[in-house]
Amino acid sequence: MDFRSNVLRQLKNRREGYSLEQAFYIDPDYFRLDMETIWYRDWLFIGHDCEIPRAGNYFTTQIGDYPVVVVRGKDGAIRAFHNTCRHRGHRVCTQERGASAKLVCPYHQWTYDLDGSLVFARQMGETFDRSEFGLKPVACESVAGYIFVCLAQEPGDFAPVRASIEPYMKPHRLSEAKVAAKTTIIEKGNWKLVWENNRECYHCAGNHPELCRTYPEAPTATGVQGAKDDPVIAEHWARCEAAGLPSEFKMDPTGQFRTARMPLIQDAESYTMDGRPAVRRRLSDDVTASQIGTMLLFHYPTTWNHILVDHAISFRVLPISAEETAVTTTWLVHKDAVEGVDYDVDQLTHVWNMTNDQDRAIVEENAFGIRSPAYEPGPYSVEHEGGVMQFVEWYSNFMVERLQGDKARLSAVA
Repeated sequence: MDFRSNVLRQLKNRREGYSLEQAFYIDPDYFRLDMETIWYRDWLFIGHDCEIPRAGNYFTTQIGDYPVVVVRGKDGAIRAFHNTCRHRGHRVCTQERGASAKLVCPYHQWTYDLDGSLVFARQMGETFDRSEFGLKPVACESVAGYIFVCLAQEPGDFAPVRASIEPYMKPHRLSEAKVAAKTTIIEKGNWKLVWENNRECYHCAGNHPELCRTYPEAPTATGVQGAKDDPVIAEHWARCEAAGLPSEFKMDPTGQFRTARMPLIQDAESYTMDGRPAVRRRLSDDVTASQIGTMLLFHYPTTWNHILVDHAISFRVLPISAEETAVTTTWLVHKDAVEGVDYDVDQLTHVWNMTNDQDRAIVEENAFGIRSPAYEPGPYSVEHEGGVMQFVEWYSNFMVERLQGDKARLSAVA
């Protein structure tokens, strides 16, 4: 039995309600299959419009083997390209972010316009045709201030994502916000362990004292079931909807992405130690209601988000290896909010900086234990870990569908 067929068999025969077999969390071949089957073929959250507000602004990132640059064009459009010079493959943009009228490869100064077209390549001969050597594009979509890219040659339809999440996000005007702080931590664990840890608050009371001052531990707030039957959440939805803020739990039929607006505890307004706003100026001039809680957005495999009355926090997940994952946290505030006047960065970031470091330690200890030959899949809590079960179900179903489709195509070609 070949490797892919074996993985397919394992996923089809997995025990529902239990964690995955060891290899899915530590084996480099399984990791490579994840990258090829999910990360190189699906839409991924990569950054924010407001990170590149003006023409020539760009940022770079690494998605597995692929270096990518995202740039704002002269026409205001946001585009993404493979960050690989068409001459000899040197990275064109070598900094994490920057601003430039043109994108110039530092190796031999091949120069690209902001739309990716090659405009200068010195001494290449009379027969050289610049039009054949523009930067290779990466599919790119922007929705309500969030930028998604897809590395696939034939990207899937982004319209369902846009239709689902845009109404929830639009009132917060995140495309007009600004970055107040940004951090990246490396968690020494598989990307699926990062997600599994995120998808439950069963661990919160024992590990997140700062977060638990404002964020509810109730599985109805964290998971995927029972929210509409929770009277506190139902009342919160009704009040926010009356204020013009879409709020009710909404999940795509595939289980890949969902939105909902959840109340914080004890009338808290923000993720601070006392629950008071961390930013004096509201995130959006269009949101006038108070105590709107947090608008949760999840999109597998790359992002979870909290959008509050005073600021927004995005989390981006990018795998590095079978046992390393980069988690980037970005805090967004109103574009006119002034640091030191309207907000203090330490206060703004304290709760999630602490929580992120606590989660890093959890994921790393989880990964350490899974490496043991004694590890075997364990049962999830039906009461508290419904969100984890939903993530594992999405992952398994997604992989099975892709692997079966690939197998069928290969058989047809043969």
